[in-house]
Amino acid sequence: MSDYKIITDSGCDLPKQMLSQLCVQTVPLTVNFRGECLEDSVDEGIKEMYAGLRAGEAASTSAVNPDRWMSLIEQTLSAGQDALVITFSSGLSTTYQSAVIAANELKEKYPDRKIFVVDGLSASLGQGLLIWYACKKKDAGLSVEELAAWVEENKLHLCHWFTVDDLMYLKRGGRISTATAVVGTMLKIKPVLHMDDEGHLINMSKARGRKASIDALADKAIALGANYDNSTMFICHGDCLEDAEYLASLVKEKCGVKEVFIGYTGAVIGSHSGPGTLALFFLGEHR
Repeated sequence: MSDYKIITDSGCDLPKQMLSQLCVQTVPLTVNFRGECLEDSVDEGIKEMYAGLRAGEAASTSAVNPDRWMSLIEQTLSAGQDALVITFSSGLSTTYQSAVIAANELKEKYPDRKIFVVDGLSASLGQGLLIWYACKKKDAGLSVEELAAWVEENKLHLCHWFTVDDLMYLKRGGRISTATAVVGTMLKIKPVLHMDDEGHLINMSKARGRKASIDALADKAIALGANYDNSTMFICHGDCLEDAEYLASLVKEKCGVKEVFIGYTGAVIGSHSGPGTLALFFLGEHR
């Protein structure tokens, strides 16, 4: 069996230590903040960025371009390994399309190597959880062809459910109208959203108050994940660790979850979702 590498981008929001443990390589998206173009991260400077966002500072983001993908993928191919690339959702970024362009060029240069590019249709630690499962399957002995097929077959069972604390960030991103944001803020309405099968963020319901919105995330895991092994779930947060820990306690109590990995929503995704974002990721019957 030919050796291969799993490659992804920073949209997965996995910390450096975990990426190293999983032997996964990543290419970063970028965020423009305080006049600097910075590499996306959940490690360096993340709390400072959230503090800036809370203070009203703006940030903009950029996708991975084909050249950056080519540089990373070629390192694997030139070492005699095949590559499985799993990307940030095409519904939110052009990062997947850039990876396809890069892969097509590299296939001509390395005709004896195998390159698979999968649109993860996922984001943040939803993408991270998909990568985590892929690594477990790789360790179990799946070939690169088998693993690419497994990811394609199972990615739409990776459920993303989240809520935000400040509706104005969704307004700026065009997800809701100004009127909805203003009225919702006045009434303390918190949206409950998910990622659909096309990798877009969709507003699904509303909760009255922060606690109710967090409880709603746990309820979704109960409803959708009952027939799946969810002994491990992932949670990401926009600098609201106490809320993330409360959600973790809920899913451990109500869903029998043994392990919950809690991490930051990264700089790129967090600049769009804002401080106070809270998301739960698990396997389910459907999204």
